[in-house]
Amino acid sequence: MSLYALQKAIYILNRDPAVMKRYLSDPAEFSGHYALTDEESRALRSTDIGLLYVLGVNGQLLMHYAAACGYEWNAYIEAMKEGITHYGPVRAGLYATIGEPR
Repeated sequence: MSLYALQKAIYILNRDPAVMKRYLSDPAEFSGHYALTDEESRALRSTDIGLLYVLGVNGQLLMHYAAACGYEWNAYIEAMKEGITHYGPVRAGLYATIGEPR
């Protein structure tokens, strides 16, 4: 997994409104510039907040990215919950799920 590259791409999107505008008009072109796995690229191209969360994208980065992509707060929270339901526990990063639930 290339979590660093995925988070770097989202960081750049969050920092520059012009880059975000270009990304929103052609996500595939933007994601092609980063060394992402197929799953990471698909999540970024489709603005799949739930999958991005499960892949381990930092919550601060993801929150700003989601807002720039048009997610309201409640929809953002729901998308993360749905991501866990659909894709399983968070796999990497700060929020990775470790061990069995209590």
